Amino acid sequence: MATLQSLAFSSPVSHCLQQPRLHSGLLSWAVHRSAKSTFNGQSLHVSRPQWAPIRRCTQASRSITMMVKPKIQFIQGTDEQTIPDVRLTKSKDGTNGVAIFKFEQPSVFDSSGEFGDITGFYMIDEEGVLQSVDVNAKFVNGKPAGIEAKYTMRTPRDWDRFMRFMERYANDNGLQFIKK
Repeated sequence: MATLQSLAFSSPVSHCLQQPRLHSGLLSWAVHRSAKSTFNGQSLHVSRPQWAPIRRCTQASRSITMMVKPKIQFIQGTDEQTIPDVRLTKSKDGTNGVAIFKFEQPSVFDSSGEFGDITGFYMIDEEGVLQSVDVNAKFVNGKPAGIEAKYTMRTPRDWDRFMRFMERYANDNGLQFIKK
């Protein structure tokens, strides 16, 4: 049953599966021991190239949602500690928009020597990663002073996804939206 157990974690209906009964010799369980293998669990044997009918599950499926703290990174794996000033623009027809993030004295300048170069702008949350390579550093008297990153949204779907990230990020960092 080792093979079925590994599938149990990837299938939302796997908890509905039961040990099959013999139906005209379609499926059978057998204990298999081999001198060449340390495996001594149960094996599934299919005697004919047919599958048993799928059983309907009456239990509600259970899923585990992993919550990821929304974060911004310039070097993958290194969270930016500085909270940015964010400005949004959106086209009149609502099909596209741009978010401009301005970071004054970002912490990435402190750690870039240890962890590598800035490789992009990454916004990470429980839905995944939004990323951009439109990142510019600002220098004053030869020293890094700030970063400006732009994220372009080309579809209403991109806009909605970005707004979900920003809502999570704002809630987690005490930001609020001010319409001008």
